[in-house]
Amino acid sequence: MATLWNKGTSATEAVERFTVGNDRVLDLRLARYDVMGSRAHIRMLESIGLLAADERATLDAALARIAERIEAGDFRLEDDVEDIHSQVELLLTRELGELGGKIHSGRSRNDQVLVDIKLFLKDELLAVREEVLTLFRTLQALSERYKEVLLPGYTHTQVAMPSSFGLWFGAYAEALVDDMNVLGGVFRTVDRNPLGSAAGYGSSFPLDRQMTTELLGFASPVYNSVAAQMQRGRCERAVASALGGIALTLNKFAADCCMYMCPNFGFIHFPDELTTGSSIMPHKKNPDVWEILRGRCNQILSCENEIALLCSNMPHGYHRDWQLLKDILFPALEMMHDCLRMADYMLAHIEVNEHILDNPLYDYLFTVEEVNRRTLAGTPFRDAYRQVGVEVNEGRFSYAGADPAGLKASGLKHTHIGSLGNLCNDKIAALMDAASDWK
Repeated sequence: MATLWNKGTSATEAVERFTVGNDRVLDLRLARYDVMGSRAHIRMLESIGLLAADERATLDAALARIAERIEAGDFRLEDDVEDIHSQVELLLTRELGELGGKIHSGRSRNDQVLVDIKLFLKDELLAVREEVLTLFRTLQALSERYKEVLLPGYTHTQVAMPSSFGLWFGAYAEALVDDMNVLGGVFRTVDRNPLGSAAGYGSSFPLDRQMTTELLGFASPVYNSVAAQMQRGRCERAVASALGGIALTLNKFAADCCMYMCPNFGFIHFPDELTTGSSIMPHKKNPDVWEILRGRCNQILSCENEIALLCSNMPHGYHRDWQLLKDILFPALEMMHDCLRMADYMLAHIEVNEHILDNPLYDYLFTVEEVNRRTLAGTPFRDAYRQVGVEVNEGRFSYAGADPAGLKASGLKHTHIGSLGNLCNDKIAALMDAASDWK
């Protein structure tokens, strides 16, 4: 197998198979970023006199051709090539001879893979941001559309107090604002350039790390070379943590949808083509999409812990264990994209039951409202509480407000910030604008 580190001896096939693992497949996702990093690196090498202008131009043209192959989907790792870095350098030396080997001056595979991963993660985080924003806008639109439709609120899975579909959809929209704030913080952690830290201890070449930082669009270098290498694992764990926050929000929403779709509740409905049936029960309309989404989000939630365990017990500096991070994080990113897109797709087809409270099961939903009504009329709160409690126990409670079929008709006077009658969706949208203002 062709390796960048070959010193005249070869690893046995068993060692190569075990140490390379799934890396060759996962590395294809880094191909375009490896070329980007190399093109910036050779421009910097020219600026410090390690490449002549014509050499840099020749190398850059060859790298541009490789980039075109990657974008066209006509690029692969040859069977005897270890990783993406080896493949790119092999193609260059095959075409340009000794000149192709000059591309590695002043860098190590350690900082090369780090810069590839960081560029890749930046693009992935930006894509997640757009998917979160799309879902956020859908939830806000549903919140506004159904803000007058009442919904039972639950505590301890027992009927508690009046809620609304506007409040329910809006709650998950605002939860995504918190998730976006975390995502932005992680992006700023990733957005720092490790190129030039070499194997972790810098280089005796007079590398211009600020130049490559600007060429690659990073906000700043990771200044300390050792700290640059220590970011391996730290960045992946930070990304996994941000994905976990979003996954927790989606997981809870999916659990709500599974419960609300149950005929015993009947709060929401989806077209038949978005549900699945049973092999023996012809009446079944199962919430398989939400169940799989719930399960996928649990898998995503586990990633941060997997990465933390993988990265523990190692002194600073590079260790081959880091390679396994891609096996954990890359599939989690794919699952995150799928879950966000599918949640938005399902919500585009949601149907809301606007007559839930016609059911006598929810007759006691307004006990707190009645206590508050009597308190406002002059009865001390504890006396009003006891009065209503006795009426409930004796089966003679009735809500003295208006018809509870809808928010306006119910007589409910929830006007404080974030309540049924004051959702503050415009203010939440402004928070999301601020939280997502990073790139």
